[in-house]
Amino acid sequence: MSTARTAAKPPERTAYLVLGMHRSGTSAVTQVLALAGASLPENVMAGDEHNAKGYFEPWKIAMFNDGRLRAGGAAWDDIFAFPYRPLATKAERAWLNRAQALFEEEYGEVRYPLLKDPRVTVLMPFWRTVLTELEVGARCAIPVRHPLAVAGSLARRNGFAAEKSVLIWSAYMLAAEAYTRDLPRAFVSYDGLLGDWRAEVARIEAAHGAPLPKLTEAAGKAIDRFLTPELRHNDSTEGLKDLGWAGALAAQVLSWFEAAATGAAPGPAALDKAAKELARRGQDIGVLVSPATRDLDEARAELVELRQRLAYEEGQKRVLQAEVDALRRDVAEASQRLDSILADG
Repeated sequence: MSTARTAAKPPERTAYLVLGMHRSGTSAVTQVLALAGASLPENVMAGDEHNAKGYFEPWKIAMFNDGRLRAGGAAWDDIFAFPYRPLATKAERAWLNRAQALFEEEYGEVRYPLLKDPRVTVLMPFWRTVLTELEVGARCAIPVRHPLAVAGSLARRNGFAAEKSVLIWSAYMLAAEAYTRDLPRAFVSYDGLLGDWRAEVARIEAAHGAPLPKLTEAAGKAIDRFLTPELRHNDSTEGLKDLGWAGALAAQVLSWFEAAATGAAPGPAALDKAAKELARRGQDIGVLVSPATRDLDEARAELVELRQRLAYEEGQKRVLQAEVDALRRDVAEASQRLDSILADG
């Protein structure tokens, strides 16, 4: 009897996961992947004054992820949201079931679902289980942007102190790397993407070991139109040394990711050291930080959800109105043709 093993069948669906901190270039990377053939979800978060071109993330999944983070005692802006906090088995199973149903609702049977919600980064062990049980593979893209550029954007949008922002950035980047070591992944320079997106896309394809689904000439022209200079906000990158231990930790993490984004393959020792330092700080002050962050997030969650629902419904109303206007034009044109035929007869 032969003892040869049959090769595992590759998944029929493969998700593109864009991982990283809020305001770190995830929207730009996501739109590039979407224009190159990956499929955005059904319900996409609308743009606003902070990101006029759109966030390209599923607001229903984002709201779900906020709830899952709070269930574990954290929030998206908790500097100690990494490492992942599993729930008791029964409770975790209930959340997993809800996530699977929501994923299927948002993506259906598309071949290459594209999931971009920064919260997925610190919830990756959870979402990897979701995808595995749905028999969906994963390829990851991790934008690399200077933490002080991210901090400048968060100061304007959320009023966060620079120390908090660079620590959140550090936690997300540590999670993005630690949870994807056995997955196809590409580290994407945000500045490189704006400067020469074709070179960055080539690096993504090489790292994934597969071409993007549909990077046509027309897609390339659309990407050229999308990646415009105004996407480069808050370019200041000096001053981490002025942020005490938070800046020192962020500088250590940044050094590793900048090397990875150039194609180097640094070992994980430096990031593991940074993760241990963050965990040590969490033991000292986490009990003072995480519960307060979670409670504030819960207080604002309902308002955020209502705003997203309103934006979505208004968008749907505009689409419907456009369809009605087009139908009226069709009716008017048909009526004119009928009048012309009758007149000729």
